[in-house]
Amino acid sequence: MSRRVVSILIVVAAVSAAALGYLYLTQGGTGPAAVPIGGPLHLTDQDGKPFDSASLDGKPYAVFFGFTHCPDACPTTLSEIARTEDEIGAPAKDLTTLFVTVDPERDTPAVLKEYISNFGGNTVALSGTPEQIAAAAKAYRVFYKKVPTSDGGYTMDHTAVLYLMGRKGEFRDVIAYSEDHERFVEKIKKLLAE
Repeated sequence: MSRRVVSILIVVAAVSAAALGYLYLTQGGTGPAAVPIGGPLHLTDQDGKPFDSASLDGKPYAVFFGFTHCPDACPTTLSEIARTEDEIGAPAKDLTTLFVTVDPERDTPAVLKEYISNFGGNTVALSGTPEQIAAAAKAYRVFYKKVPTSDGGYTMDHTAVLYLMGRKGEFRDVIAYSEDHERFVEKIKKLLAE
């Protein structure tokens, strides 16, 4: 693994850890004034159709911000979600995972459709204009940034946290990148039981 990739992974892990700590403090009411997490999403799904998060009313869902060229955090998280859904079985049919790209320049609906076909689970991939993605990221307190690479391309630094949202669209919990599998399953089961 190149030094560049290791550096990027360290930044992603640090940003995720900071975001996780901040979320727990603000949502637990023991830190600064509680900041709301989440909100309506109006984007475009992997079939090129408009998506409105209101379509999920009454169902729990998870939200993850990432991109299809992600080397580690995104495919690992999507694989873990699918594995968890398989392990939980029938109760997990109510859970929808929203994979929101932070790289709309490359992640068109067609690219997203092909990408999520590599993972199981009930996942909806979402893209939109840069302004729509920025608004969604702001609502979820997600950091992302384009980072040039030595080959003339770019990668994306981004918060690698899975947001768990309740049946009324309210923020319930987070799962950090590389969180222990048993804890991951426990949090999803709790979300489904609420």
